[in-house]
Amino acid sequence: MPDTSPKENSNYALEKLRDLLRHGDVGAEGKLPTERTLSEKLGLSRRAIRRALEVLEAEGAIWRKQGSGTFVGQKPHEWSDQLETIVAGTNFMEIMEVRLRIEPQLAQLAALRAKGSDIDRMRELAQKILGSEDADAKELWDGALHRQIAQAAGNLLFLSIFDVINRVRQDDAWQSIRERARSNANTMSISSAQHAAIIDAIAARDPAKAGEAMRRHLLMLQERLIRQTSMDHLEDDPIGDVS
Repeated sequence: MPDTSPKENSNYALEKLRDLLRHGDVGAEGKLPTERTLSEKLGLSRRAIRRALEVLEAEGAIWRKQGSGTFVGQKPHEWSDQLETIVAGTNFMEIMEVRLRIEPQLAQLAALRAKGSDIDRMRELAQKILGSEDADAKELWDGALHRQIAQAAGNLLFLSIFDVINRVRQDDAWQSIRERARSNANTMSISSAQHAAIIDAIAARDPAKAGEAMRRHLLMLQERLIRQTSMDHLEDDPIGDVS
């Protein structure tokens, strides 16, 4: 006769694992313990644990990544696994080229679809940028403002692409270049006025004006970044400066 003890009972194992997931008894980043650890912790056979995990995976309650382990929740999109590689292999000019092609369109869509609460939040974030006293805070709130505009556009695919681009803001090298590029008060004043123009156009439900305001803002940023990286290059290689 087959062993029907609780230790070998896959249904019992499934019940115990559901309890574990409900109580959030998981590791960092939602990672479950290994099958061996679960077997020892729950007093169940590894065979029963494995079968119960297969059911949970089929239900979408967990997902597995070979070589990394088992995680709680839905499996993320495959492209997200490549995000770090994409970011590491991207330079700021490539980022600006993409931003110039999608963010004006996002501003246009936001002018058509933004709710009153979205616009109020944009104005609050613009004020947060002005009130920030250090570069890290300014970068944080600037990113939040641009993402709020992208979110107000109401297109999840566009928002996903924006988030990939925005991920570069977390790179130390990018932040350092941005900080130097906008280090003078004139740049900050222009940027603040441009943010206000973008938000005003969105509030006025004027897609063409919103898109153009965003385009001018990003062109200004691109020009400042090019100038700053050119200055960095001359400082690193003064012999090359023959002018």
